[in-house]
This record gives sequence, C-alpha cells and structure tokens, in this order.
Amino acid sequence: MIPPLNPLHAFDVAARHLSFTRAARELRVTQPAVSRQVTILEAFLGVRLFERDKTGLRLTSEGDEFHRQIAPAFRIIAQATTGLTATGKAQPLKIRVYTTFAAKWLIPRLPSFYVSYPNIRLDISNVVAPVDFENDKVDLAVQFGSGEWPGAETELLFRDVIQPVCSPKLLKRARLAELDDLRKIQLLHSHYRRSDWPDWLMAVKRPDLLTDRSVSFQSSVLTYQAAAEGVGVAMGQLFLLRNEIEDGTLVPLFNAPLERASAHYLAWPKSRPMTRKARSFVVWLKAQIAHDVNRGRA
Repeated sequence: MIPPLNPLHAFDVAARHLSFTRAARELRVTQPAVSRQVTILEAFLGVRLFERDKTGLRLTSEGDEFHRQIAPAFRIIAQATTGLTATGKAQPLKIRVYTTFAAKWLIPRLPSFYVSYPNIRLDISNVVAPVDFENDKVDLAVQFGSGEWPGAETELLFRDVIQPVCSPKLLKRARLAELDDLRKIQLLHSHYRRSDWPDWLMAVKRPDLLTDRSVSFQSSVLTYQAAAEGVGVAMGQLFLLRNEIEDGTLVPLFNAPLERASAHYLAWPKSRPMTRKARSFVVWLKAQIAHDVNRGRA
C-alpha cells in the first residue's frame, strides 16, 4: 500500500527541516499547504506524525520511525534526477510560438531565462497552424486568436494593438503627416495578417486608402524588415516592436493605435499536468510580459 505521493513528499521535507515554514520555502508553496498535506498523510496512515512543544515542531516516535524508512527513497530519487539532468538526458521543454513572437520578443529575452534556469533546455518550434496538444508533442504554446482551442487551457498574455510604422529613412524623403499621404507610399502587408491594414483603415474611417500600391511578404518579420529599410509603411504590432520603436528603428505614425479582439495567449494541454519545467518557464514569461506592459504605461 503506497500513500499519496504529494503528502508523502511534503512530510519528508517537513521532517528534514522540522519546520512547516522552511518546508514550504523549499517546496515553493504556502505553509498552510504543507500542513494540509501532512494532515492528509496522517489521516491515511491513522497516526500522528508531528507534535508541537515549547521548542517547536518535532516528530512523534511513529513519525520518526516512518521518516527514517522513507527518507532514503527520496534521496535516491533526487540523486537519480540530478544525474539525469547533469548528463543532458532530461527531455527539453517543448514550446511552440509564432516566428514573429520568437524573433521580435522571445529570443532577445532568452539570455535572462537561462540566467534564472540554467538547467532547463528549451526546444522552440514555430508553426502557424493552431496547436493540437493531442497530436503535437508540445508542452506550451503561445497562440494568437480568441483564446479558445480544443484540448487547451489558456491564459491571456497581451492584447494585439496595431498602428502604422515606418523607418526614419522613409520620413526623410516622404511626407507622412496626414492619412492622405499614404496614397503616395507602398503599404507593406504580411501574408498571415492580411486583415491588419483593412481593419485599421476602417477604424480611422479611411478604407479608400487601401489601394493596389502595396507589397506583400510571407511573414511579419520580413514585413518589418522591409519597413526598417524604408521600402514602405507596415502595420506594426506595437507590443512586439517595442525595442525597434524605442531605439528609433521604426516610428509609429498618426497616433491612432487600434486594439483588436484577438490577442496572444499562453496555451497548455488540459489532458496532462504542467511539469515543473513548464511552470518555471511560465513564471519567467509572465514576469517579462508584465514588465513590458508596465514599461509601456510609464
């Protein structure tokens, strides 16, 4: 008969520290959560494992004997895990993202992740099709859309806010002070975001400015590169272009950002629990995004 493993683990850590507070710190949970897990184990075993006296928490005789017998098993598990990780045989965390999100946001920030989590290996893929956790070998995904995908739990990361952008090079040779000035400029389109220009022009009540004077690219990354080189005006995703806007590579135009209904979401499979590696990446990802969002409000 094997007790439930989470309570058993909590007991082992609490018994080593003789403190629920220090155990909570090691397990990265709250002190009441450790206490609840120990209570569950005591109910399962039908004996008290801890008691308190003037000096603090101590094991009962049954608890002390039980811990001496189970502690070696946890040490063996810890040693085996450390050995597997050290030899590089542990499976990488598989993440799927869009190319633009990877190139413009994720990759420049990855050094920060590896400083915080040097032992986590990442396998990052970029696929446009929606993730299918039943068939795709993926642990986490950053998806763009409504936030609803079959078999996925989701959490909003950031809104999709768009606005025309161009390079200082283009502004030196072309006037772009009014919307009508767009008639003289190439509009740069991204194949997978074909509705960006129509949606924005409709929002500013100028759909008449959508003309054949345009260039289309397969990805937003290429579209933004063309804008930076002065080829024309692109419809920029402001959150993903924060670095380019701050360093002056791209300049927002017309002061008319449009927030769209679709947004970027974090997605993970409903059918299996999130691993510790995945939780670590999510904590880092959300902290980075929160920092960028707050920086944008300053």
